Amino acid sequence: MVVFEALVKNSENGGWFIELKDTVDGRMVVCKDLKEFEIKIQELGNDYGGRIDEVKWISHESLSPQNMQKVRVGMMEYHEKYKDQLDEKEEK
Repeated sequence: MVVFEALVKNSENGGWFIELKDTVDGRMVVCKDLKEFEIKIQELGNDYGGRIDEVKWISHESLSPQNMQKVRVGMMEYHEKYKDQLDEKEEK
């Protein structure tokens, strides 16, 4: 199974960032926003023919509620943007 972990943390400037980890080979990249996350997860997924079985979202214990909300809203927008593609993958 191709599983990625996305750990959301507070940044020093009051914002947030995501540590994206490939659990198959242990690689980790840092994404400063969801746009970069989108690019990096596609790049990592390409190593598996674009197949990603699961993304486990984890919030760091110190993540502020405001930053968690920002990430949630951004992910809802992402999901809406790619809804048809995501639904297609779930049907397979």
